[in-house]
Amino acid sequence: MNRRLVSVVAVLAALAGSAGAAAAGEPLRVVAAENVYGDIAAAVGGDRVTVTSIIASPSDDPHLFEASPSTARALAEAALVIYNGADYDAWMTKLLGASHNAARKVIVAADLMKVPAGANPHIWYDPATALAVADATAAALIARDPADATAIGANLAAFRASMKPVMDEVAALKARYDGTVVAATEPVFGYMADAIGLKMQNMAFQQSVMNDTEPTPSQVIAFEKGLSDGTVRVLFYNQQVTDSATERLLGIARAHNVPVVGVTETAPKDKSFAGWMMDELNETGAALARAAGQKS
Repeated sequence: MNRRLVSVVAVLAALAGSAGAAAAGEPLRVVAAENVYGDIAAAVGGDRVTVTSIIASPSDDPHLFEASPSTARALAEAALVIYNGADYDAWMTKLLGASHNAARKVIVAADLMKVPAGANPHIWYDPATALAVADATAAALIARDPADATAIGANLAAFRASMKPVMDEVAALKARYDGTVVAATEPVFGYMADAIGLKMQNMAFQQSVMNDTEPTPSQVIAFEKGLSDGTVRVLFYNQQVTDSATERLLGIARAHNVPVVGVTETAPKDKSFAGWMMDELNETGAALARAAGQKS
C-alpha cells in the first residue's frame, strides 16, 4: 500500500461511523466512483440526494486515479455508494473496507450485471446497466426513507423514459448495420458495439491494451492490415487514453478513409447519461453510414 493510500485509509478510519450522517430532512449523501453512475443517482434521487462523483471529467484518466483525503471523507459520510466493480475501480474496495459502516448501502454495477473480474469492465456502455443501476438506486433510497417512494418512483420513471430514445437508436442501428466489421484500440465501446450487432475485430489486441501489456507483433500486424485492406469499416478509440501506438492506428485508418469515432470513459460535465449515449450513438451512426456509402 503506497503512502498516499495509507493516509487516505487513516482518514477513513477516523471518520468511520459517520456514514450518511445528515441532519433530519437534509438530502442523503451519495458518492459515485464515476460520474456515469453519479448522473444516474442524481436523476433518480432528485432533491432527496446530494451526489459527489469522484471521477468527474473526461480529462481524468480513470486508470491513473489516486485517492485523496477528500475522497475518503466523502465516502465516510455517504449513505449510498455506487461504483463499477470488475476491477475497474479496485481502489474503492480498499477505501470502503477501511471505513466499515453497516448503515451505508453499496451498489456495484458489475455485480448487478454479473460481470466478473477480468472481463471488459466498461459495462455502462451496455444500455441495460444504466437501467439496472437506476432500479437499484431507487430501491436503496426508498428503503432508507419509504416516505420518498412516490417522488423517487416518479424520478425513476423519468430516467427510464430518457433512456428510451437511446434504446430505440440502438435498435435502429442494429437493424441497419448488424454484422458490420469494426475495430477498437481498447474495449471501451465494446458492450454498445455488441448491442448494435457490430462485429468487433482485434479483441486480443484490445485485451492487451486494457491490461497494460504490449500487444504482440502479430496482433499489431493483423490490426494494421484490417485497417488498410478494407476489412475494418469503422475504428473506435478512447479519447482519454492515447499514445504513439494509438496515433499510428488512427493515422492508418484516416489514410485509408476508415471513419474514426472517439469515445470516452467519463461523461462530459454538461451532459446527462442519456444525452452522452445519444451523442456517441449519433457519431457511430454517421461513421457507419459513411462506411456503408464508401462500400456501395
